[in-house]
Amino acid sequence: METQTETTNTVRRNQRIILFPLPYQGHINPMLQLANLLYSKGFSITILHTNFNKPKTSNYPHFTFKFILDNDPRDERYSNLPLHGMGAFNRLFVFNEDGADELRHELELLMLASKEDDEHVSCLITDALWHFTQSVADSLSLPRLVLRTSSLFSFLIYASIPLLDDRGYLSLSDNTMAPILDGLGYHDLSNNKRLEEQVEEFPMLKVKDIVKMGFKREKDGAGGMIDNMVKQMKASSGIIWNSFKELEESELETIRRDIPAPSFPIPFAKHFTTSSSSLLEHDRSFFPCVAQVEEKHFMEMVHGLVDSKQLFLWVVRPGFVSGSTWLEPLPDGFPGERGRIVKWAPQQEVLGHEAIVAFWTHGGWNSTLESVCEGVPMICWPFWGDQPLDARYVSDVWKVGVYLENGWKREEITGAIRRVMTDEEMRERARVLKQKLDVSLMKGGSSYESVESLVAYVSSF
Repeated sequence: METQTETTNTVRRNQRIILFPLPYQGHINPMLQLANLLYSKGFSITILHTNFNKPKTSNYPHFTFKFILDNDPRDERYSNLPLHGMGAFNRLFVFNEDGADELRHELELLMLASKEDDEHVSCLITDALWHFTQSVADSLSLPRLVLRTSSLFSFLIYASIPLLDDRGYLSLSDNTMAPILDGLGYHDLSNNKRLEEQVEEFPMLKVKDIVKMGFKREKDGAGGMIDNMVKQMKASSGIIWNSFKELEESELETIRRDIPAPSFPIPFAKHFTTSSSSLLEHDRSFFPCVAQVEEKHFMEMVHGLVDSKQLFLWVVRPGFVSGSTWLEPLPDGFPGERGRIVKWAPQQEVLGHEAIVAFWTHGGWNSTLESVCEGVPMICWPFWGDQPLDARYVSDVWKVGVYLENGWKREEITGAIRRVMTDEEMRERARVLKQKLDVSLMKGGSSYESVESLVAYVSSF
């Protein structure tokens, strides 16, 4: 005899949800975790994706994949765009500018096919940065929800970019961004009192955190894309956050007060792992980093690790060091008996291992949340975007890590490693955050109820 859950899931299989992730690892992972969660609740799933950075579809036989926007290999709009770093985001400007007609056509075909199969397309869920999809969904009377893959706090900062620009913070990047990104010269910025000041509207931040985001408000730049993202998130039918209430409670209250669309905070890392959605082959022992550094900074990291005299695991992705294929800059004999270096590994599984005491991360939100989920203190070395905001929260608000805000000098690195390895108060705060998350996932907890509310909401369309 079928259980009530099985009967409900059978009924929901006639409801199809179309999901459209941004084609970058930190955005693909949570979207596919969300897709798995919704599939487990009985919905049929179609994934729209670009050919650029497409995931391994054989890992998801239960999903239907459709590839759009860049199917023509002769299309010169994409042929000369870089594959990595901030330059790769130019691809998104092209997609957002030119993708509406093709997306509308594909959605019309999917909606027609679903109707012929006695299905119903309930809604479209897109990455928040696909801001052009709101007008397409509206033209088809199709509800659009957005998945925001960064923190609620960073959204509030992004929504305040016009105000921050009026305060003159964004224009500081003209003269200070180069030394900030230079790492080794970053210590000189301590003499710039303006950069060390608190941000009046967000006193937990320093001005240099805003500068380090790297945004300007040009219409065709990252700042313009963020402006459009914020506007269209507010126009959406709902917002799904990769977070949980107890981690960002005051931010959630602010967003629910200011945005009429419902918000659903769900920590995806505790529902499904990310290994199957990786764009790299994996050694199932260690974990990845997706940023890129100059060789001189890389060597400071090496010396900082050596001088710390701690055991370590280090993933160095091919291309991580500018101008190198992989490990060419390493000195002979490194890492020795204290460490191991690999190209990729399932980060989430490693963080959950009892041997892990600390996590050195660029401060991207997925990595930050996974570390919180496992109760592991962090060393944060942010590059741009939301990463410096996350790092500041980790170090100064939650107090579960160290922010390398004065550069990547070996002495700072060694000191940070030793601190997170020995600071028991920090480790206890990290354990408490993990406990709050675990309670939120139990029946009646905030994350459990958020999932149930999302399922009921989508089922109502």
